[in-house]
Amino acid sequence: MDTTTSLIASTDWFPLGLSLKVSAVATVLALIVGVALGWVFARKRFPGHTVLEAVFMLPLVLPPTVLGYGILVLAGRRSPIGAWLREHLDYTIIFSWHGAVVASALVALPLVLKSASAAFNGVDRSLEAAASTLRQSPMSVFLRVTLPLAWPGILAGTLLAFARAMGEFGASLMVAGSIPKQTQTLSMAIYDSVQAGNDDVALMLVIVTSLISITVLVLSNRFFSLR
Repeated sequence: MDTTTSLIASTDWFPLGLSLKVSAVATVLALIVGVALGWVFARKRFPGHTVLEAVFMLPLVLPPTVLGYGILVLAGRRSPIGAWLREHLDYTIIFSWHGAVVASALVALPLVLKSASAAFNGVDRSLEAAASTLRQSPMSVFLRVTLPLAWPGILAGTLLAFARAMGEFGASLMVAGSIPKQTQTLSMAIYDSVQAGNDDVALMLVIVTSLISITVLVLSNRFFSLR
């Protein structure tokens, strides 16, 4: 017991706090974009619909290092976007926790998108039509009818996205690095602890990560059952 208490007291918990912050911000971004895209892909049909949806789902199957490389190409210091940000705003996402947010949001987006699309497809169109006959605007129908009915499925996907963002490693490592007290998330801290031979610390962080993930998955399953 004393050993465990000592280990908890001596463990650097900064990566846990950073992981929660990065995952929360990334999940909010994925939720906003994913709900919008989910509605479009569920309700609209246009040329290239299937191909475009597949493009947004790519982060689910691509190696994280490919995503990290893509972010570096698009927003790195030598890219047009990265150079402009550095010159005009003195800002870069490279080697900052913002880079980890971007990487985590990208890998989490497909989970929200797919869940939102399925949830919107499951909404009874007759209820939306009934609301429209009451002179409700399309936005009002969406906010008062469509979104509340689809919300359990969307929330379930959002929880899965949060869990995925918590576990992000490869892309974040390439973009943000693993700088102690700055960009080192839980997954990176576990990797660094194993590399340094600090197995007790690695085990402690693994247990914490697993408990958070199990909690999120249980909640997600409950919301899926409400659909």
